[in-house]
Amino acid sequence: MTDSVGIVGAGRLGQAMARTALRAGRRVVIANSRGPESLASVLSELGDGVSAGTVEEASAVDIVVIAVPWDRVLEAVQGIDWNGKIVIDATNDWAADDLNGRTSSEILADLVAGACVVKAANTLGAEVLGADPQEAGGRRVLFVSGDDADAKADVVALFQDAGFATIDLGDLATGAMQQIHHPLAGLNLIRL
Repeated sequence: MTDSVGIVGAGRLGQAMARTALRAGRRVVIANSRGPESLASVLSELGDGVSAGTVEEASAVDIVVIAVPWDRVLEAVQGIDWNGKIVIDATNDWAADDLNGRTSSEILADLVAGACVVKAANTLGAEVLGADPQEAGGRRVLFVSGDDADAKADVVALFQDAGFATIDLGDLATGAMQQIHHPLAGLNLIRL
């Protein structure tokens, strides 16, 4: 188990992922493009267990969440050594740009060469993702997909420790396609 999660992006999604990681008992390093000094109010809101860092510092831990708008992904991941990292792709290409038959997660995997990319945390709105996943006597469902079994296991452990019921959708290309634009996008399911 990894005990820290880095989050690149401090907007609603990044903060929701910070709450999720805290519920899972992980320490969090959160970063944005404006620098750690701009995150005082975010740290105050999130509380103990979260520190502000640079993008490089947030990316220095074993599990890193990319939580920026799709059109800012390239800028957010450039210049970082991604080798050996697990990258959670929580982004969505809402513009449905032509990616030559590939998913945005596959494109991200190319951008973070050397990392193992796991698609997760993108089908729920930030408010739902950041809330307690225990509901109506069950647990909120969160989907994951990726090509590396060990990386997926670490991501599954993070979300299960936070209280989610996870469903593995298989490899990155197939699973990400289901999560982004197709049947699972926006579904808020509870496993009883």
